Amino acid sequence: MRRVVVLGNLVKFSHSVFALPFALMMLLVVNRTQDVHAWQIGLLVVCVVAARSAAMAFNRIVDARFDAENERTKMREIPAGKVSRREARLLVAISSAAFVTASFILGSHCGFLSFPVLIVLLGYSYTKRISALCHVILGVSLALAPGGVWYALTATWSWKPVSLMLAVMFWVAGFDILYACQDVHYDITKGLQSVPTKLGVRGARLLAGVLHVVAVCLLVIFGKQFELGWWYQLGLGIFAALIASQHITIARRGVACIDQVFFTRNGVASVVLFLFVVLDCI
Repeated sequence: MRRVVVLGNLVKFSHSVFALPFALMMLLVVNRTQDVHAWQIGLLVVCVVAARSAAMAFNRIVDARFDAENERTKMREIPAGKVSRREARLLVAISSAAFVTASFILGSHCGFLSFPVLIVLLGYSYTKRISALCHVILGVSLALAPGGVWYALTATWSWKPVSLMLAVMFWVAGFDILYACQDVHYDITKGLQSVPTKLGVRGARLLAGVLHVVAVCLLVIFGKQFELGWWYQLGLGIFAALIASQHITIARRGVACIDQVFFTRNGVASVVLFLFVVLDCI
């Protein structure tokens, strides 16, 4: 059981609250027009959690050398010796297999797409070496969750889920830019690419704020597309307030507090929005 806990810490299992609520939001709005079965819900949750676990474990393997040299990250599981590379690779393999298997059970239309999705998810880990757009790629990776739910349940290509997918992409890119502000000096010395290394911390914070405003606007469009009511609007207001409070706190206390507000504010914001979509659908 201790190993399970350690491996869960390796992949930051609790951070599943970033993608899962939006995937479940898409499930709820689809359920308004067609029946969604319990077995489909279970498989979709497996897909989201397994895919994210594979991506995070792979990222920890690929970045282990940088993590070991960075004062902020040197106590992560692999550089600290709590998890071996072999264990991490095994976790990537098992999580990837679970994702692909669950996708094929949902339908061949999902199964065959699971392979290019994995390429995107695992490939993200290398983007910081070549482009400051790495934050956007991370956003795309999480945005695939609600888009994947739509396609899994409807088996149709449509523009309807795009507003939520783009909202997730901009939201994630914004908070990942803020998160990267902590490592700006280390990234510069190692030649790693990020928005803070290009624009500086002040410019990065400004861009992150713009991306978050765009994300909220897209969530407004999503609500109108799927005819969500005042419960959703109230939830979106709370979501926007939590995101704004993150920027205010960082402006007052500096980037040193980012670790404290990163998970709490963003995680709570996504869960709150999901719960209000539940109320709206009820």
